[in-house]
Amino acid sequence: ETIIGNWFASRLNRDKIILASKITGPGLAWVRGGDSVINKKNILLAVEGSLKRLQTDYIDLYQLHWPNRGSYHFGQIWGFSPKFDAQAEEDNFLEVLHTMQMLIQEGKIRHIGLSNETAWGVTKWLQLAEKNNLPRIASIQNEYSLLCRHFEPDLSEIAIHEDCGLLAWSPLARGMLSGKYLKGARPEGARITIETRPEHRVLAKTDAAIKQYVELAAHYQIDACQMALSFVHNQPFVSATLIGATNMAQLKSNIDSLTLSLPEEILVEIDNVRREYPMLY
Repeated sequence: ETIIGNWFASRLNRDKIILASKITGPGLAWVRGGDSVINKKNILLAVEGSLKRLQTDYIDLYQLHWPNRGSYHFGQIWGFSPKFDAQAEEDNFLEVLHTMQMLIQEGKIRHIGLSNETAWGVTKWLQLAEKNNLPRIASIQNEYSLLCRHFEPDLSEIAIHEDCGLLAWSPLARGMLSGKYLKGARPEGARITIETRPEHRVLAKTDAAIKQYVELAAHYQIDACQMALSFVHNQPFVSATLIGATNMAQLKSNIDSLTLSLPEEILVEIDNVRREYPMLY
């Protein structure tokens, strides 16, 4: 945020940018001394900190990074056990919504969104907002890619029919869908190469699926990354695709994927690969 804030200050272009930020959920000891439950106190602290670092007086979209009760994202799907006090959770949702309403009225944020949520969570947020005349959830930022398609059976109906679109994170599965990590390759400077934490996506079955996707793209003379990105951002429930690049060539390729429309025969073959390798992680 500090880097982006300095960029705003040097370019004087804040009004031309749609700016989004987040408050993290529990689990990170270095955030606010370990007190990272999403509640009124921490939201106010987090928003003020973000505004200061970003050198702005408002945030267009403010999101909850993950639920207090946990999430099936980040490789947790196999051990996800949603045991929680539903009434206490609803009480917290209302506290958060009232806090967000106050911040919207103060002009500090404009819209609110969720991230790494479940169908129950999104539905409950929408119901409580409508029932209590509180700010409505505008978006859901969950992982979605050729390798990770949990959103389709879990949340796509809600996204479409409740006008709460997906902001798809990791549409290239941390760069894996480029094929650059196949056969154990670790290119210098690449994300998985330099990160020290375990990568739950690196599996033999994942490599097998990626190999087929890369070969499919090559058969149709399409860049593998562009095929993967086009698949994501052309889904009817997707509002935006979150891209990342470490150089200008990657950035240009990512942006160019917006004009790529995959023909039906490629979509059929993509679905065939998915049927062979469902629920990879």
